[in-house]
Amino acid sequence: MMAQPIAVAIHGGAGNMTPENLPSEKAKQIEAYLRDVVEEAHRLLSEGRLALEVVEIAVRRLEDAGWFDAGIGSYLNERGFIEMDASIMDGKTRRTGAVAAVRGVRNPITLARLVMERTSHVFIVGEGADSLARIWALPPLRNEVPTISPGVVTQGTVGAVALDKYGNLAAATSTGGIAGKKVSRVGDSPIIGAGTYAENGVIALSATGYGEYFIRSVLTYDIAARIRYAKMTPAAAIQSAFKERLESIGGTGGVIAVSPQGEVFFHFNTSGMYRAGKDSAGRLTVGIYK
Repeated sequence: MMAQPIAVAIHGGAGNMTPENLPSEKAKQIEAYLRDVVEEAHRLLSEGRLALEVVEIAVRRLEDAGWFDAGIGSYLNERGFIEMDASIMDGKTRRTGAVAAVRGVRNPITLARLVMERTSHVFIVGEGADSLARIWALPPLRNEVPTISPGVVTQGTVGAVALDKYGNLAAATSTGGIAGKKVSRVGDSPIIGAGTYAENGVIALSATGYGEYFIRSVLTYDIAARIRYAKMTPAAAIQSAFKERLESIGGTGGVIAVSPQGEVFFHFNTSGMYRAGKDSAGRLTVGIYK
């Protein structure tokens, strides 16, 4: 019998990254970090860890980096403080957990998973979510020292998608939102079907970009629906959904995806997207620019 394929992909946001505005040494540092995260995730999958566990671990690493717009690197809102959103989805059961406008937890993705596993709810926001983080004794958000030294280039939302050796897909996304956003603004990252979606036998997706457009497009579910009902290939579904749903209303950003066969996909209409992946054949991809 052939071994069940495994695959993983991660992103650190899509935006205006170019060789002209991102110093080469900084680019190398970010690429090395992305490579390390994806290699660790792939190793965990090869050891038999579940896709759901692996996407949480990968996103937590990205939240802890300090470079990306998530976790300790999150942008400040218009009043000068951090509010973060996150979601996670198990493709086997389609169970999900999500949080939004949380202020006091270091790793919103872990809080989102616990909402899924320890409550009967899907989506909890604001003080209600922060109070659960305290009850569950999750590490608080403090003045942390970033893993990657800060820079001036646009950061982005982070995400991970994975296929485990049992055939399960999972997806996770986390963000600090738009710099200077209105207090309590919520983007697409915690919204299932907009910024995150996973379904066994179909696809796992995590999105990044201007969240309002992804919400209006219901983009990740639209891609999954094209695959499930129109029998499109993942590549064709992603490209057509971007063109017909997102770009037609002026949206910009990107998605990462993993198929049930262990294919890895990256698609973005910006000048860059921090990304890395390892497919079922063991092919490693790490990149920033188009």
